Amino acid sequence: MNRFVLGLLGLVLLLAGALAVAIHLDFVPQVDRDASLLPGTALPPAWVLWVVAAAAVVVALLCLRWLAAQIPRRKVVSWRWADEAGATRISTATATAPFAEEITAYPGVRKVEAELTGPHTAPRLALVVRAHGDADLRGIRRRIDDEGLPRLREALGTPDLQAIVEFRMSNSKGDARVR
Repeated sequence: MNRFVLGLLGLVLLLAGALAVAIHLDFVPQVDRDASLLPGTALPPAWVLWVVAAAAVVVALLCLRWLAAQIPRRKVVSWRWADEAGATRISTATATAPFAEEITAYPGVRKVEAELTGPHTAPRLALVVRAHGDADLRGIRRRIDDEGLPRLREALGTPDLQAIVEFRMSNSKGDARVR
């Protein structure tokens, strides 16, 4: 949607610019290039200028908001535990990095992206496993469930850690998704 709207807007602006250049170079005989664009030379009322200025400011702010939304951000989430011995704070990316490296070493796995979400009392793990086209997905999932997840649960002290795994296969024709 975003690319379509931008492409359409770009096409409209390109055509408008081409038409202006064509009129300036007298390629459009129906339009006199020396004629005034608007009839009369009187300035519009002052309120019209204020409305146009306010509309321009609103459009500029909307454009800046849109530009800011295009900047990718990765929110750093950290968990904090406190007890009588002191407080512990850990970033979720730091907690999942060794787990992702371990799964990347499994046969047939190219890359793993792991993200912990939710509070540390009820976390959820989202995994995106990029695998080769001939990889044994059941075997990879079994090893994640039997080896990797129990170690991560023990390390984080969260026996109820739930995991959602998304496999993305790569083949010669391009990437395909398998859930």
